[in-house]
Amino acid sequence: MRVELSRLALADLERIGDWVAANAGADVALAYLDRIEQACAGLADFPHRGTTRDDLGPSVRTISFEGRATIAYRVEADAVLILGIFHAGRLLAGPL
Repeated sequence: MRVELSRLALADLERIGDWVAANAGADVALAYLDRIEQACAGLADFPHRGTTRDDLGPSVRTISFEGRATIAYRVEADAVLILGIFHAGRLLAGPL
């Protein structure tokens, strides 16, 4: 199954990268973003492992990433769509 990132998720990654770079440096930010992208890609093999979050929208699931971020996604017929990546306590409230 392929994994796709929505425009919102791509914007979230950019914001996260900017914040981490400003606070910990560019190398740390790049490594962190790489790990987030790997976590997203890992959903291709086990897409239903996340917690269902119907309060965020129909068929939305979430997984935690390193205790600092939440990845919200939906399993579709032929792909996992990453809806958003919420970092460092950013409010996670529906709908997505």
